[in-house]
Amino acid sequence: MEDMARLRHDPLGFVRYSFPWGSGVLKGEKIREWQADVLREIGVALRVGEATATEAVQLAVASGHGIGKSALVAWIILWAMSTFEDCRGVVTANTENQLKTKTWSELAKWYRMSMTQSWFKFTATALFSVDPAHEKTWRVDMVPWSESNTEAFAGLHNQGKRVIVIYDEGSAIPDPIWEVTEGALTDEDTEIVWAVFGNPTRNQGRFFRAFNDLAHRWRTRQIDSRTVPGTNKRQINQWVEDHGENSDFVRVRVRGQFPSAAAQQLIPMDLIDGAMRREQPYARPSVAILGVDVARGGGDSTVIRIRLGRDARQFPPIRMKGASTTSIATVVIEQIDMLRGMGLRCVVMVDGTGGYGGNVVDKLRELGYEVIEVMFSANADNPRKYFNKRTEMYCRLREWLKVGYLDPDDQQLKTELTAISYMFHKDKLALEPKEVIKDTLGFSPDDADALAITFAYPVEEMLPQDPLRSRGPMNAAKARREYNPFGGG
Repeated sequence: MEDMARLRHDPLGFVRYSFPWGSGVLKGEKIREWQADVLREIGVALRVGEATATEAVQLAVASGHGIGKSALVAWIILWAMSTFEDCRGVVTANTENQLKTKTWSELAKWYRMSMTQSWFKFTATALFSVDPAHEKTWRVDMVPWSESNTEAFAGLHNQGKRVIVIYDEGSAIPDPIWEVTEGALTDEDTEIVWAVFGNPTRNQGRFFRAFNDLAHRWRTRQIDSRTVPGTNKRQINQWVEDHGENSDFVRVRVRGQFPSAAAQQLIPMDLIDGAMRREQPYARPSVAILGVDVARGGGDSTVIRIRLGRDARQFPPIRMKGASTTSIATVVIEQIDMLRGMGLRCVVMVDGTGGYGGNVVDKLRELGYEVIEVMFSANADNPRKYFNKRTEMYCRLREWLKVGYLDPDDQQLKTELTAISYMFHKDKLALEPKEVIKDTLGFSPDDADALAITFAYPVEEMLPQDPLRSRGPMNAAKARREYNPFGGG
């Protein structure tokens, strides 16, 4: 008992101490280095939290197959229970079958070998204290998730003690379960460990976001099966040979990386990653296009994005919540003045869908600025191929990503772009409704829309002697050539 108390913040020490390494079924077995690294990280995080301010330890591990994650899950559960009196926890997985036959059966194996086996009773659905006075308060439960019944994940409060939450195959656990869990882990002065493991099978949802726009909230690791001793290298090599090193199958099942494109995902992740890595210089065009996605209230944001030909990296997006149409117009004018001061001509495209954006358009036109109003539901320039303007401009954005430049730190935009999905409507390509994407993400894809708006219509690049500001519709007679949004200007 004294040793367990000393191992309260040392999960790796607990694993080394508590199992009969070198004998029986563990003869020749040892802790793998990646497992040791994760255990060390949990211990360090807890020790730092105790010394400064209590906060949840949130850990996410994406991996290929066969690396020993189920064993690690079992160790973390047994450490959490053995080193803190009245620890409470919940364990779930992507399916009930996975939970019972893999996660829970692995826990049973290590429980039987644990030095503290006699302290706890193991059943088909729970591990709890043998002391009748503590069996309700010192326990971890196996709970299959259900979006219609989330009470088990909402009742995790354990003020002043320890809470442990484990997700196995977290990529397939739906966002509402994550959200309920997140809301429950709010007790002050409580040790909270939330660990999520799994193959990165989906490039949307909360598991994906833990490695992208929410990475600042999570301690993340991605493990390639080939780097782990004891994995079936022959089988892995066959997979690579059959599917290819860069195939989504190998990315997910071997390399522990998210797929480049989900089923019906419009924009593959490799296109976005390429635009974020690309460093090739190019000639800057003389036209700047401002895309303005106007919020319609609620939690949505108005976003202004600036694109110079291939470059959507130079100017960071401007996000405004709860802004009036006058305030939005004022900020747009500030950006126009700034760009003109750099010798650039400006074309402003504003989302007029729903009418609210139309007020911004009217305000700018009253002040003499030329604005193109973009209606997402309008006919596409190519109506035989695209269902509406929104679909067409996103497809133009997808093509532009093959040569364009994005900010590599803009994880918000990356998350939104990968969530855009498509379908076919009367043999025409159509995007899923924005409301569907908003439900998937938990927020509106305002950043992605603002960038997509810059591809709504072709833009003509004017001669240097043309006025900086036109007070009427653009006249083709004034133009030297049509501005190519995919080129360098």
